[in-house]
Amino acid sequence: MIEQIRVSTEAIAAGVGVRGLLNIQFALLSDVLYVLEANPRASRTVPFVSKATDTQLAKAATRISMGSTIAELRAEGMLRPIGMDGTTTLDAAPIAVKEAVMPFNRFRTTDGSWVDTLLGPEMKSTGEVMGLDVTFGTAFAKSQAASYGSVPTTGTVFISVANRDKRHAIFPVKRLADLGFKVLATEGTAQVLRRQDVTVTTIRKATQGPGPNGEKTVVQAILDGEVDLIFNTPHGQSKDGSPRKDGWEIRSASILADVPCVTTVQGLSACVQGVEALRRGGVEVRSLQEWSAAVRAEIAERS
Repeated sequence: MIEQIRVSTEAIAAGVGVRGLLNIQFALLSDVLYVLEANPRASRTVPFVSKATDTQLAKAATRISMGSTIAELRAEGMLRPIGMDGTTTLDAAPIAVKEAVMPFNRFRTTDGSWVDTLLGPEMKSTGEVMGLDVTFGTAFAKSQAASYGSVPTTGTVFISVANRDKRHAIFPVKRLADLGFKVLATEGTAQVLRRQDVTVTTIRKATQGPGPNGEKTVVQAILDGEVDLIFNTPHGQSKDGSPRKDGWEIRSASILADVPCVTTVQGLSACVQGVEALRRGGVEVRSLQEWSAAVRAEIAERS
């Protein structure tokens, strides 16, 4: 997939004759990569990468558009001599995780409902934060702390995933159980997890209503503060094209109760690494200047 993206990018750049920055929007659907648009301008990812790498990318791109070469800019020191070609790894260079800040808790739809947290190709974020560290788990945990609040290191996790995601969700969920999390799940998901030796408690869906003996639905449990982490992937759409009601109510409850809600398997895997990093401890804060100094020192030592 990386090679496909690289080829697509090079083909677009060659076709429009871009010298400098090029912003390309990709969409991946059913393992098919689509190009939504290509614009000869910078995106807001450029300042993020500039900070993460201590490189003035906008200035470098301007110089390139005026005729300078990458080799010349490297010789001048504007671009790094090593560590930016994708083949050289700098031990001192941090991993930078960008987390988009979404305003889901600020708006409602015209009928008074909460806005669904599922994402699409439209731009919805109102800001971004950066998490920096030498390991991905810690960098991810920092990004969450700076945006929505720290990922929980103990407590109860609720799981409800679409059939297509059940097999892939087993290992991260099992890891959370091994870390001591209590696992709640709807009936279908609970059955799959039990077959993989995960201790799980079945909880009722919102559409099922409370049980005959007062058993709570998952939405009630979330609103009552009994759930610390939610993993819910959409179960497709209803006949009118809207997300299934059970999933929408779960995600809406997560907004009201301010509970982290993960909607992709990849996101859950990242969250598990963040939990493990926080459980290990030793999370520290370093300024961008300190990260940059460490990287420059390593480059000088290797040169």
